[in-house]
Amino acid sequence: MAIFFITKQYEILSAQIEDSKKTFVENKRNVLKREVDAIIEFIEFKTQRKPLTSTKEEEALKLEVYDWIRHIRYGGEEHNYIFVYQVEQIEGGNKFAKMLINPNRPDIEGEYISDAYTDENGKAFRKIFLQDIHEKGYSFVNYMYKKPESNIIRPKVSYFKLYPKWNLIIAAGAYTDDIEKEIGVAKADFQKKMKLEVTSAIIIFLLFALIANTFAVMLGKRIERFLQTYHKQVQQKTLELENLNRTLESRVSEEIQKNREQEQLLIQKSKFIALGEMISNIAHQWRQPLSQLSALLMTLKLKYNMDKLDKTAMEIKCIEAENIVEYMSHTIDDFRNFFMPNKDKKTFSIQVSVDEVLRIIGMSITNQEITVEVNIPHDEYIVGYKNEYEQVVLNLLSNAKDAILASGQQGGKITISLESDENVVRLIIQDNGGGIKIKPIEKIFEPYISSKEQNEGTGIGLYMSKLIIEKSMKGKLEVKNENGGAIFTIELEKGFKEALGGSPL
Repeated sequence: MAIFFITKQYEILSAQIEDSKKTFVENKRNVLKREVDAIIEFIEFKTQRKPLTSTKEEEALKLEVYDWIRHIRYGGEEHNYIFVYQVEQIEGGNKFAKMLINPNRPDIEGEYISDAYTDENGKAFRKIFLQDIHEKGYSFVNYMYKKPESNIIRPKVSYFKLYPKWNLIIAAGAYTDDIEKEIGVAKADFQKKMKLEVTSAIIIFLLFALIANTFAVMLGKRIERFLQTYHKQVQQKTLELENLNRTLESRVSEEIQKNREQEQLLIQKSKFIALGEMISNIAHQWRQPLSQLSALLMTLKLKYNMDKLDKTAMEIKCIEAENIVEYMSHTIDDFRNFFMPNKDKKTFSIQVSVDEVLRIIGMSITNQEITVEVNIPHDEYIVGYKNEYEQVVLNLLSNAKDAILASGQQGGKITISLESDENVVRLIIQDNGGGIKIKPIEKIFEPYISSKEQNEGTGIGLYMSKLIIEKSMKGKLEVKNENGGAIFTIELEKGFKEALGGSPL
Protein backbone atom coordinates (compact mmCIF):
# COMPACT_ATOMS: atom_id res chain seq x y z
CA MET A 1 0.00 0.00 0.00
CA ALA A 2 2.91 2.35 0.83
CA ILE A 3 4.42 1.71 -2.62
CA PHE A 4 1.08 2.42 -4.24
CA PHE A 5 0.73 5.64 -2.25
CA ILE A 6 4.23 6.84 -3.20
CA THR A 7 3.66 5.93 -6.85
CA LYS A 8 0.40 7.87 -6.90
CA GLN A 9 2.13 10.89 -5.35
CA TYR A 10 4.80 10.84 -8.07
CA GLU A 11 2.07 10.57 -10.72
CA ILE A 12 0.33 13.58 -9.17
CA LEU A 13 3.63 15.49 -9.12
CA SER A 14 4.26 14.65 -12.80
CA ALA A 15 0.78 15.88 -13.71
CA GLN A 16 1.31 19.06 -11.71
CA ILE A 17 4.68 19.64 -13.44
CA GLU A 18 3.05 19.27 -16.86
CA ASP A 19 0.28 21.67 -15.86
CA SER A 20 2.86 24.11 -14.51
CA LYS A 21 4.81 23.97 -17.78
CA LYS A 22 1.68 24.62 -19.80
CA THR A 23 0.65 27.48 -17.51
CA PHE A 24 4.16 28.95 -17.60
CA VAL A 25 4.33 28.89 -21.41
CA GLU A 26 0.80 30.29 -21.70
CA ASN A 27 1.68 33.16 -19.34
CA LYS A 28 4.81 33.87 -21.36
CA ARG A 29 2.75 33.98 -24.55
CA ASN A 30 0.28 36.43 -23.02
CA VAL A 31 3.13 38.72 -21.89
CA LEU A 32 4.75 38.65 -25.34
CA LYS A 33 1.50 39.41 -27.14
CA ARG A 34 0.70 42.24 -24.72
CA GLU A 35 4.17 43.82 -25.23
CA VAL A 36 4.08 43.65 -29.05
CA ASP A 37 0.49 44.93 -29.21
CA ALA A 38 1.43 47.81 -26.89
CA ILE A 39 4.32 48.82 -29.17
CA ILE A 40 2.09 48.80 -32.26
CA GLU A 41 -0.54 50.85 -30.41
CA PHE A 42 2.18 53.32 -29.39
CA ILE A 43 3.35 53.68 -33.02
CA GLU A 44 -0.25 54.26 -34.13
CA PHE A 45 -0.65 56.86 -31.40
CA LYS A 46 2.53 58.69 -32.50
CA THR A 47 1.57 58.71 -36.20
CA GLN A 48 -2.00 59.87 -35.55
CA ARG A 49 -1.24 62.50 -32.91
CA LYS A 50 0.52 64.75 -35.42
CA PRO A 51 0.09 64.26 -39.18
CA LEU A 52 3.45 63.80 -40.97
CA THR A 53 3.88 66.34 -43.75
CA SER A 54 7.14 65.09 -45.24
CA THR A 55 9.33 62.03 -45.63
CA LYS A 56 11.91 63.68 -43.43
CA GLU A 57 9.43 63.95 -40.54
CA GLU A 58 8.42 60.32 -41.00
CA GLU A 59 12.05 59.12 -40.97
CA ALA A 60 12.74 61.14 -37.84
CA LEU A 61 9.72 59.54 -36.13
CA LYS A 62 10.90 56.08 -37.15
CA LEU A 63 14.38 56.69 -35.68
CA GLU A 64 12.79 57.90 -32.46
CA VAL A 65 10.54 54.79 -32.26
CA TYR A 66 13.37 52.38 -33.16
CA ASP A 67 15.63 53.84 -30.49
CA TRP A 68 12.82 53.51 -27.94
CA ILE A 69 12.15 49.88 -28.95
CA ARG A 70 15.88 49.00 -28.70
CA HIS A 71 15.90 49.89 -24.99
CA ILE A 72 12.65 48.15 -24.02
CA ARG A 73 12.96 45.29 -21.50
CA TYR A 74 10.00 43.55 -19.88
CA GLY A 75 9.24 41.00 -17.22
CA GLY A 76 12.13 42.25 -15.09
CA GLU A 77 14.68 40.34 -17.22
CA GLU A 78 17.52 41.83 -19.30
CA HIS A 79 17.23 39.05 -21.88
CA ASN A 80 13.57 39.89 -22.57
CA TYR A 81 13.95 42.30 -25.51
CA ILE A 82 12.07 43.38 -28.66
CA PHE A 83 13.44 42.61 -32.13
CA VAL A 84 12.22 43.99 -35.47
CA TYR A 85 12.44 42.92 -39.12
CA GLN A 86 12.16 45.35 -42.05
CA VAL A 87 10.15 43.20 -44.51
CA GLU A 88 10.94 43.37 -48.22
CA GLN A 89 9.43 40.09 -49.44
CA ILE A 90 6.55 38.86 -47.28
CA GLU A 91 6.44 35.64 -49.33
CA GLY A 92 9.92 34.71 -48.00
CA GLY A 93 13.26 34.04 -49.61
CA ASN A 94 16.99 34.47 -48.95
CA LYS A 95 16.51 38.25 -48.56
CA PHE A 96 12.97 38.46 -47.34
CA ALA A 97 13.90 41.12 -44.72
CA LYS A 98 16.62 43.12 -43.01
CA MET A 99 17.30 42.67 -39.31
CA LEU A 100 16.38 46.16 -38.11
CA ILE A 101 16.65 45.75 -34.32
CA ASN A 102 18.14 42.86 -32.33
CA PRO A 103 19.78 43.76 -28.98
CA ASN A 104 20.99 40.17 -28.63
CA ARG A 105 22.66 40.17 -32.06
CA PRO A 106 23.74 43.72 -32.93
CA ASP A 107 26.24 42.20 -35.36
CA ILE A 108 23.45 41.29 -37.81
CA GLU A 109 21.50 44.54 -37.60
CA GLY A 110 21.12 46.03 -41.10
CA GLU A 111 21.93 42.65 -42.69
CA TYR A 112 19.62 40.73 -44.97
CA ILE A 113 18.29 37.54 -43.43
CA SER A 114 16.96 34.33 -45.00
CA ASP A 115 13.87 32.34 -44.14
CA ALA A 116 15.93 29.16 -44.63
CA TYR A 117 17.80 29.75 -41.36
CA THR A 118 17.32 26.89 -38.86
CA ASP A 119 17.85 26.57 -35.13
CA GLU A 120 19.97 23.93 -33.36
CA ASN A 121 17.27 21.32 -33.95
CA GLY A 122 17.02 22.10 -37.67
CA LYS A 123 13.72 23.98 -37.33
CA ALA A 124 13.15 26.70 -39.99
CA PHE A 125 11.17 28.88 -37.59
CA ARG A 126 11.22 31.94 -39.90
CA LYS A 127 9.35 30.01 -42.62
CA ILE A 128 6.79 29.04 -39.98
CA PHE A 129 6.11 32.57 -38.73
CA LEU A 130 6.07 33.98 -42.30
CA GLN A 131 3.41 31.40 -43.28
CA ASP A 132 1.31 32.25 -40.20
CA ILE A 133 1.65 36.02 -40.76
CA HIS A 134 0.66 35.59 -44.39
CA GLU A 135 -2.50 33.72 -43.28
CA LYS A 136 -3.57 35.57 -40.12
CA GLY A 137 -1.15 38.48 -39.46
CA TYR A 138 0.62 37.02 -36.39
CA SER A 139 2.42 33.88 -35.19
CA PHE A 140 3.63 32.08 -32.05
CA VAL A 141 6.72 29.90 -32.65
CA ASN A 142 8.83 27.71 -30.33
CA TYR A 143 12.51 27.27 -31.26
CA MET A 144 16.06 27.14 -29.85
CA TYR A 145 18.13 30.36 -29.66
CA LYS A 146 21.25 31.81 -27.97
CA LYS A 147 20.76 33.68 -24.73
CA PRO A 148 22.09 37.28 -24.55
CA GLU A 149 25.72 37.67 -23.40
CA SER A 150 26.29 33.91 -23.52
CA ASN A 151 26.76 31.09 -25.99
CA ILE A 152 24.16 28.86 -24.30
CA ILE A 153 21.31 27.70 -26.57
CA ARG A 154 17.97 27.58 -24.75
CA PRO A 155 14.31 26.96 -25.72
CA LYS A 156 12.48 30.13 -26.61
CA VAL A 157 8.94 31.15 -27.59
CA SER A 158 8.42 34.31 -29.70
CA TYR A 159 5.42 36.29 -30.87
CA PHE A 160 5.64 37.87 -34.36
CA LYS A 161 3.14 40.42 -35.68
CA LEU A 162 3.06 42.40 -38.95
CA TYR A 163 2.77 46.20 -38.86
CA PRO A 164 1.87 46.74 -42.54
CA LYS A 165 2.10 50.59 -42.55
CA TRP A 166 5.91 50.48 -42.13
CA ASN A 167 6.39 46.90 -43.44
CA LEU A 168 7.66 45.78 -40.06
CA ILE A 169 7.47 42.45 -38.28
CA ILE A 170 7.70 43.31 -34.58
CA ALA A 171 8.53 40.40 -32.30
CA ALA A 172 9.14 39.62 -28.65
CA GLY A 173 10.63 36.45 -27.24
CA ALA A 174 11.03 34.76 -23.89
CA TYR A 175 13.20 31.85 -22.81
CA THR A 176 11.22 29.02 -21.28
CA ASP A 177 14.07 27.28 -19.44
CA ASP A 178 13.32 29.39 -16.34
CA ILE A 179 10.56 26.98 -15.47
CA GLU A 180 13.14 24.22 -14.95
CA LYS A 181 14.40 26.16 -11.95
CA GLU A 182 10.89 26.33 -10.54
CA ILE A 183 10.37 22.62 -11.20
CA GLY A 184 13.68 21.80 -9.45
CA VAL A 185 12.56 23.72 -6.38
CA ALA A 186 9.18 21.93 -6.47
CA LYS A 187 10.88 18.53 -6.74
CA ALA A 188 13.16 19.27 -3.78
CA ASP A 189 10.15 20.29 -1.67
CA PHE A 190 8.32 17.19 -2.82
CA GLN A 191 11.21 14.88 -1.84
CA LYS A 192 11.29 16.36 1.65
CA LYS A 193 7.56 15.97 1.91
CA MET A 194 7.72 12.40 0.61
CA LYS A 195 10.33 11.38 3.19
CA LEU A 196 8.00 12.57 5.93
CA GLU A 197 4.94 10.94 4.34
CA VAL A 198 6.77 7.63 3.73
CA THR A 199 7.81 7.50 7.38
CA SER A 200 4.22 8.24 8.40
CA ALA A 201 2.90 5.66 5.93
CA ILE A 202 5.19 2.95 7.32
CA ILE A 203 4.07 3.66 10.88
CA ILE A 204 0.42 3.69 9.81
CA PHE A 205 0.94 0.49 7.80
CA LEU A 206 2.45 -1.34 10.80
CA LEU A 207 -0.37 -0.15 13.02
CA PHE A 208 -2.94 -1.16 10.42
CA ALA A 209 -1.26 -4.59 10.03
CA LEU A 210 -1.50 -5.16 13.79
CA ILE A 211 -5.17 -4.17 13.82
CA ALA A 212 -5.88 -6.25 10.70
CA ASN A 213 -4.16 -9.30 12.21
CA THR A 214 -6.28 -9.02 15.36
CA PHE A 215 -9.43 -8.53 13.28
CA ALA A 216 -8.49 -11.50 11.05
CA VAL A 217 -8.20 -13.81 14.08
CA MET A 218 -11.61 -12.69 15.35
CA LEU A 219 -13.15 -12.92 11.89
CA GLY A 220 -11.65 -16.37 11.34
CA LYS A 221 -13.35 -17.67 14.47
CA ARG A 222 -16.69 -16.20 13.36
CA ILE A 223 -16.27 -17.69 9.87
CA GLU A 224 -15.52 -21.08 11.40
CA ARG A 225 -18.72 -20.92 13.48
CA PHE A 226 -20.67 -19.78 10.42
CA LEU A 227 -19.30 -22.63 8.30
CA GLN A 228 -20.26 -25.17 10.94
CA THR A 229 -23.81 -23.78 11.04
CA TYR A 230 -23.91 -23.64 7.25
CA HIS A 231 -22.74 -27.25 7.01
CA LYS A 232 -25.58 -28.36 9.26
CA GLN A 233 -28.07 -26.38 7.15
CA VAL A 234 -26.70 -27.96 3.96
CA GLN A 235 -27.15 -31.42 5.44
CA GLN A 236 -30.72 -30.54 6.41
CA LYS A 237 -31.50 -29.12 2.93
CA THR A 238 -29.92 -32.20 1.35
CA LEU A 239 -32.25 -34.45 3.29
CA GLU A 240 -35.22 -32.27 2.31
CA LEU A 241 -34.12 -32.34 -1.35
CA GLU A 242 -33.80 -36.12 -1.32
CA ASN A 243 -37.28 -36.38 0.16
CA LEU A 244 -38.60 -33.92 -2.45
CA ASN A 245 -37.03 -35.97 -5.28
CA ARG A 246 -38.73 -39.09 -3.96
CA THR A 247 -42.15 -37.44 -3.94
CA LEU A 248 -41.67 -35.13 -6.95
CA GLU A 249 -43.01 -37.52 -9.59
CA SER A 250 -46.21 -38.20 -7.67
CA ARG A 251 -46.68 -34.47 -6.97
CA VAL A 252 -46.18 -33.60 -10.64
CA SER A 253 -48.71 -36.27 -11.63
CA GLU A 254 -51.18 -34.86 -9.11
CA GLU A 255 -50.74 -31.31 -10.47
CA ILE A 256 -51.14 -32.52 -14.07
CA GLN A 257 -54.30 -34.37 -13.09
CA LYS A 258 -55.62 -31.23 -11.34
CA ASN A 259 -54.91 -29.14 -14.45
CA ARG A 260 -56.68 -31.69 -16.66
CA GLU A 261 -59.67 -31.71 -14.32
CA GLN A 262 -59.72 -27.90 -14.36
CA GLU A 263 -59.54 -27.84 -18.16
CA GLN A 264 -62.30 -30.46 -18.45
CA LEU A 265 -64.38 -28.37 -16.04
CA LEU A 266 -63.90 -25.33 -18.28
CA ILE A 267 -64.83 -27.32 -21.36
CA GLN A 268 -67.89 -28.79 -19.62
CA LYS A 269 -68.93 -25.35 -18.41
CA SER A 270 -68.50 -23.98 -21.92
CA LYS A 271 -70.71 -26.77 -23.29
CA PHE A 272 -73.42 -26.08 -20.73
CA ILE A 273 -73.36 -22.39 -21.58
CA ALA A 274 -73.50 -23.19 -25.31
CA LEU A 275 -76.36 -25.62 -24.64
CA GLY A 276 -78.32 -22.92 -22.86
CA GLU A 277 -77.74 -20.55 -25.78
CA MET A 278 -78.80 -23.27 -28.22
CA ILE A 279 -82.03 -23.88 -26.34
CA SER A 280 -82.70 -20.14 -26.60
CA ASN A 281 -81.93 -20.28 -30.32
CA ILE A 282 -84.26 -23.29 -30.78
CA ALA A 283 -87.00 -21.25 -29.12
CA HIS A 284 -86.33 -18.42 -31.62
CA GLN A 285 -86.32 -20.86 -34.55
CA TRP A 286 -89.53 -22.62 -33.46
CA ARG A 287 -91.53 -19.55 -32.44
CA GLN A 288 -92.71 -18.72 -35.98
CA PRO A 289 -93.44 -22.31 -37.15
CA LEU A 290 -95.34 -23.01 -33.91
CA SER A 291 -97.42 -19.89 -34.49
CA GLN A 292 -98.10 -21.08 -38.05
CA LEU A 293 -99.04 -24.56 -36.78
CA SER A 294 -101.37 -23.05 -34.13
CA ALA A 295 -103.05 -20.88 -36.78
CA LEU A 296 -103.46 -23.90 -39.07
CA LEU A 297 -105.16 -25.94 -36.27
CA MET A 298 -107.46 -23.01 -35.45
CA THR A 299 -108.44 -22.82 -39.15
CA LEU A 300 -109.22 -26.56 -39.22
CA LYS A 301 -111.29 -26.29 -36.03
CA LEU A 302 -113.20 -23.26 -37.38
CA LYS A 303 -114.01 -24.96 -40.69
CA TYR A 304 -115.02 -28.13 -38.86
CA ASN A 305 -117.39 -26.21 -36.59
CA MET A 306 -118.84 -24.47 -39.66
CA ASP A 307 -119.21 -27.80 -41.52
CA LYS A 308 -116.91 -26.51 -44.27
CA LEU A 309 -114.04 -28.98 -43.76
CA ASP A 310 -114.04 -31.09 -46.87
CA LYS A 311 -111.47 -33.64 -48.02
CA THR A 312 -109.57 -31.23 -50.28
CA ALA A 313 -109.18 -28.57 -47.61
CA MET A 314 -108.13 -31.25 -45.11
CA GLU A 315 -105.40 -32.58 -47.42
CA ILE A 316 -104.06 -29.06 -48.11
CA LYS A 317 -103.86 -28.23 -44.40
CA CYS A 318 -102.24 -31.60 -43.63
CA ILE A 319 -99.53 -30.94 -46.26
CA GLU A 320 -98.93 -27.47 -44.75
CA ALA A 321 -98.67 -29.02 -41.26
CA GLU A 322 -96.23 -31.69 -42.52
CA ASN A 323 -94.02 -28.96 -44.08
CA ILE A 324 -93.94 -27.03 -40.81
CA VAL A 325 -93.13 -30.18 -38.80
CA GLU A 326 -90.41 -31.11 -41.32
CA TYR A 327 -88.85 -27.63 -40.96
CA MET A 328 -88.86 -28.03 -37.18
CA SER A 329 -87.33 -31.49 -37.53
CA HIS A 330 -84.54 -30.05 -39.73
CA THR A 331 -83.92 -27.45 -37.04
CA ILE A 332 -83.45 -30.23 -34.48
CA ASP A 333 -81.03 -32.01 -36.88
CA ASP A 334 -79.03 -28.78 -37.31
CA PHE A 335 -78.62 -28.37 -33.57
CA ARG A 336 -77.86 -32.05 -33.02
CA ASN A 337 -75.18 -32.03 -35.73
CA PHE A 338 -73.74 -28.84 -34.30
CA PHE A 339 -73.14 -30.48 -30.91
CA MET A 340 -71.97 -33.80 -32.32
CA PRO A 341 -68.22 -34.15 -31.46
CA ASN A 342 -65.66 -34.41 -34.31
CA LYS A 343 -62.90 -36.96 -33.83
CA ASP A 344 -61.21 -36.61 -37.20
CA LYS A 345 -60.15 -33.61 -39.21
CA LYS A 346 -61.69 -33.13 -42.60
CA THR A 347 -61.83 -30.53 -45.34
CA PHE A 348 -64.99 -28.42 -45.23
CA SER A 349 -66.51 -25.33 -46.83
CA ILE A 350 -66.41 -21.95 -45.10
CA GLN A 351 -69.59 -20.86 -46.93
CA VAL A 352 -71.49 -23.94 -45.76
CA SER A 353 -70.32 -23.53 -42.16
CA VAL A 354 -71.35 -19.86 -42.07
CA ASP A 355 -74.76 -20.73 -43.55
CA GLU A 356 -75.34 -23.48 -40.96
CA VAL A 357 -74.39 -21.15 -38.09
CA LEU A 358 -76.74 -18.45 -39.41
CA ARG A 359 -79.58 -20.99 -39.62
CA ILE A 360 -79.07 -21.62 -35.91
CA ILE A 361 -78.49 -18.10 -34.58
CA GLY A 362 -79.69 -15.87 -37.41
CA MET A 363 -83.25 -15.58 -36.17
CA SER A 364 -82.18 -14.52 -32.64
CA ILE A 365 -80.03 -11.77 -34.18
CA THR A 366 -82.53 -10.41 -36.71
CA ASN A 367 -85.31 -10.43 -34.07
CA GLN A 368 -83.24 -7.79 -32.25
CA GLU A 369 -83.32 -5.56 -35.37
CA ILE A 370 -79.64 -6.25 -36.08
CA THR A 371 -78.59 -6.57 -39.72
CA VAL A 372 -76.26 -9.39 -40.73
CA GLU A 373 -74.25 -8.76 -43.91
CA VAL A 374 -72.31 -11.65 -45.49
CA ASN A 375 -69.51 -10.81 -47.95
CA ILE A 376 -68.18 -14.10 -49.32
CA PRO A 377 -67.27 -13.44 -52.98
CA HIS A 378 -66.02 -17.01 -53.48
CA ASP A 379 -65.96 -20.07 -51.25
CA GLU A 380 -62.83 -21.47 -49.61
CA TYR A 381 -62.03 -24.79 -47.93
CA ILE A 382 -60.05 -25.50 -44.78
CA VAL A 383 -58.91 -28.63 -42.95
CA GLY A 384 -60.04 -29.06 -39.35
CA TYR A 385 -62.92 -29.92 -37.04
CA LYS A 386 -66.04 -28.55 -38.69
CA ASN A 387 -68.33 -28.50 -35.64
CA GLU A 388 -65.69 -26.87 -33.40
CA TYR A 389 -65.05 -24.22 -36.11
CA GLU A 390 -68.79 -23.50 -36.31
CA GLN A 391 -68.93 -23.28 -32.52
CA VAL A 392 -66.25 -20.55 -32.64
CA VAL A 393 -68.15 -18.63 -35.38
CA LEU A 394 -71.40 -18.93 -33.42
CA ASN A 395 -69.68 -17.71 -30.25
CA LEU A 396 -68.24 -14.65 -32.05
CA LEU A 397 -71.63 -13.80 -33.60
CA SER A 398 -73.36 -14.20 -30.24
CA ASN A 399 -70.80 -11.90 -28.57
CA ALA A 400 -71.24 -9.32 -31.37
CA LYS A 401 -75.01 -9.39 -30.86
CA ASP A 402 -74.63 -8.94 -27.07
CA ALA A 403 -72.15 -6.07 -27.55
CA ILE A 404 -74.56 -4.20 -29.86
CA LEU A 405 -77.48 -4.67 -27.47
CA ALA A 406 -75.36 -3.55 -24.47
CA SER A 407 -74.22 -0.41 -26.30
CA GLY A 408 -77.79 0.64 -27.16
CA GLN A 409 -76.63 1.15 -30.75
CA GLN A 410 -79.46 1.94 -33.18
CA GLY A 411 -79.04 0.31 -36.56
CA GLY A 412 -76.87 -2.53 -35.21
CA LYS A 413 -74.89 -4.35 -37.87
CA ILE A 414 -72.70 -7.47 -38.03
CA THR A 415 -70.52 -8.04 -41.10
CA ILE A 416 -69.07 -11.45 -42.01
CA SER A 417 -66.30 -11.25 -44.64
CA LEU A 418 -64.05 -13.86 -46.22
CA GLU A 419 -60.53 -13.02 -47.46
CA SER A 420 -57.78 -15.31 -48.68
CA ASP A 421 -54.36 -15.44 -50.32
CA GLU A 422 -52.22 -18.31 -51.58
CA ASN A 423 -51.93 -20.12 -48.27
CA VAL A 424 -54.43 -18.81 -45.70
CA VAL A 425 -58.13 -18.06 -45.32
CA ARG A 426 -59.38 -15.29 -43.04
CA LEU A 427 -62.96 -15.10 -41.77
CA ILE A 428 -63.56 -11.59 -40.37
CA ILE A 429 -66.49 -10.83 -38.07
CA GLN A 430 -67.04 -7.12 -37.39
CA ASP A 431 -69.69 -5.30 -35.35
CA ASN A 432 -70.53 -1.70 -34.44
CA GLY A 433 -71.08 -2.35 -30.73
CA GLY A 434 -68.54 0.17 -29.43
CA GLY A 435 -65.49 -2.09 -29.24
CA ILE A 436 -63.78 -3.90 -26.35
CA LYS A 437 -62.95 -1.74 -23.33
CA ILE A 438 -60.53 -4.19 -21.67
CA LYS A 439 -56.84 -3.19 -21.89
CA PRO A 440 -54.67 -4.66 -23.15
CA ILE A 441 -57.24 -6.01 -25.57
CA GLU A 442 -55.55 -9.45 -25.72
CA LYS A 443 -56.73 -10.12 -22.12
CA ILE A 444 -60.20 -10.79 -23.57
CA PHE A 445 -58.96 -14.29 -24.46
CA GLU A 446 -57.97 -15.12 -20.86
CA PRO A 447 -60.31 -17.37 -18.84
CA TYR A 448 -62.93 -15.65 -16.69
CA ILE A 449 -62.26 -12.26 -18.37
CA SER A 450 -65.48 -10.82 -19.81
CA SER A 451 -66.51 -7.45 -21.23
CA LYS A 452 -70.15 -8.15 -20.34
CA GLU A 453 -71.93 -6.94 -17.24
CA GLN A 454 -71.53 -9.03 -14.09
CA ASN A 455 -73.63 -12.25 -14.15
CA GLU A 456 -74.15 -11.86 -17.90
CA GLY A 457 -70.96 -13.59 -19.05
CA THR A 458 -68.58 -16.25 -17.71
CA GLY A 459 -65.46 -15.22 -19.63
CA ILE A 460 -64.63 -18.68 -21.00
CA GLY A 461 -66.27 -18.53 -24.45
CA LEU A 462 -63.44 -16.61 -26.13
CA TYR A 463 -60.86 -18.60 -24.14
CA MET A 464 -62.27 -21.86 -25.51
CA SER A 465 -62.54 -20.34 -29.01
CA LYS A 466 -58.85 -19.44 -28.97
CA LEU A 467 -57.94 -22.94 -27.76
CA ILE A 468 -59.96 -24.52 -30.59
CA ILE A 469 -58.47 -22.32 -33.35
CA GLU A 470 -54.84 -22.12 -32.16
CA LYS A 471 -54.32 -25.46 -30.37
CA SER A 472 -56.64 -27.84 -32.21
CA MET A 473 -56.54 -26.30 -35.71
CA LYS A 474 -53.08 -24.60 -35.60
CA GLY A 475 -54.46 -21.25 -36.74
CA LYS A 476 -54.80 -17.73 -35.29
CA LEU A 477 -57.65 -15.91 -33.55
CA GLU A 478 -57.00 -12.18 -33.20
CA VAL A 479 -59.01 -9.10 -32.20
CA LYS A 480 -58.77 -5.33 -32.57
CA ASN A 481 -61.00 -2.27 -32.19
CA GLU A 482 -61.76 -0.29 -35.32
CA ASN A 483 -64.53 1.98 -36.71
CA GLY A 484 -66.55 1.96 -33.48
CA GLY A 485 -66.59 -1.79 -32.97
CA ALA A 486 -64.62 -5.00 -32.52
CA ILE A 487 -63.09 -7.03 -35.38
CA PHE A 488 -62.32 -10.71 -34.80
CA THR A 489 -60.22 -12.54 -37.42
CA ILE A 490 -59.99 -16.34 -37.73
CA GLU A 491 -56.97 -17.27 -39.83
CA LEU A 492 -56.39 -20.88 -40.99
CA GLU A 493 -54.45 -22.67 -43.69
CA LYS A 494 -56.31 -23.52 -46.90
CA GLY A 495 -57.69 -27.03 -47.56
CA PHE A 496 -58.61 -28.68 -50.93
CA LYS A 497 -61.78 -29.56 -52.89
CA GLU A 498 -62.40 -32.94 -54.36
CA ALA A 499 -61.44 -33.35 -57.97
CA LEU A 500 -65.02 -34.36 -58.79
CA GLY A 501 -68.21 -32.68 -57.69
CA GLY A 502 -66.54 -29.72 -55.98
CA SER A 503 -67.72 -30.83 -52.52
CA PRO A 504 -65.47 -30.83 -49.47
CA LEU A 505 -63.51 -33.95 -48.70
